[in-house]
Amino acid sequence: MMESKVPEISFALMGITTEHFSVEEDGFSEKGSITIGTSIRFGTGQKQRIISCFTGFIFESDKKPFITVEAGCHFQIADESWAQMVDKESGTLKVSRTLLTHLAMLTVGTTRGILHAKTENTRFNEFFLPAVNVSAMIKNDLLFESVKPRGKKSG
Repeated sequence: MMESKVPEISFALMGITTEHFSVEEDGFSEKGSITIGTSIRFGTGQKQRIISCFTGFIFESDKKPFITVEAGCHFQIADESWAQMVDKESGTLKVSRTLLTHLAMLTVGTTRGILHAKTENTRFNEFFLPAVNVSAMIKNDLLFESVKPRGKKSG
């Protein structure tokens, strides 16, 4: 069986944002059961050929949040690579699951570093992000609708 070859996509990291960070000391219990909630979302800035990935994590102790962190990595896609992903007729941007997974892995690592830096020299520095299997979370390619300008209305 032949596998379809995924085109190589060239990109550069153009920015990192800390979307949210908070510590709620009252939510933490030394003897509490610790869980971590995870979220991943994507956005695009089509004029600048940007794909943004946001990863968020909520640490809970006995179902009460005590650390929340969300970071964004903003990747600019090379002209030729962007052109490969855009449907010429509809203007729809199709981003492969493979690329999404790669961008998410980079963003998780960045979020891990932000968490460490923000909690350094505090009692919460013992909490860190474990390895996250983002490929299990991202099941499909994503389609982003066109944002190209529409013609003027007559009348």
